[in-house]
Amino acid sequence: MTFELIKPSIDRLASYVAALKSHWSPDNVRGEEVAREHIAAVAKDPAAFVESLDDPEGRGGPLILPDGSTVPRLPSVRRWAWDGDFVGSFGLRWQADGSALPDHVLGHIGFSIVPWKRQRGYATRGLALMLDEARQRGLRYVELTADPDNEPSQKVMLANGGVLLGRFRKVDAYGGGESLRYRIEL
Repeated sequence: MTFELIKPSIDRLASYVAALKSHWSPDNVRGEEVAREHIAAVAKDPAAFVESLDDPEGRGGPLILPDGSTVPRLPSVRRWAWDGDFVGSFGLRWQADGSALPDHVLGHIGFSIVPWKRQRGYATRGLALMLDEARQRGLRYVELTADPDNEPSQKVMLANGGVLLGRFRKVDAYGGGESLRYRIEL
C-alpha cells in the first residue's frame, strides 16, 4: 500500500473514529480525554469536526490545555496518515508572524501513530511529509519535543535531521516535568 498524508475528510472519518474507539488518541498529553471529545464532536456534527482540523488562519475557538486553562488557537493544520486505512495523525502549528512558539505550545509538529501500525517507518515518513508542509507555510525551522523516555519519537526526529537543542521543563499546564527539544532546519 502507498503511504501518504491526507487532509481529513468525511469519507475517511469512520476509520479515524474506529481508531479513537480502540483507545488511541491523536493527543499524547490529554490522551483518552481528547479521544472522547473527538468522538462526541463527530457524533454532533461530522462535517464541522472535519473542517475544524484544518485551521491555517487560527480562527477556531480557544484550546484547552491539560490543566484546564484555555489559550488562543494558533494557525494549524492536521493531516491523517493513510496506507489504505487510518495510520495516525500529524499536526502542524505555527505563529502567523513566524515568531517563536509561545511556551504553552510544545512544538511545531506533533504526531501519533496507532499502536497496531507502529514499527513500520510511518512516523519517520509522515514527519518528512509534514516538513514539506512546514516549508510551504514559509517556516525556516520547526521544533519538536519528546519526553526523555520516548526513544521512538526521538529516533524519528533524528532520522529527519533533528538536532537536540537541550532539555527544558514543560510549563505547569503540562504538569511540569523534563522534556527534550529538537530543531529541524528547513
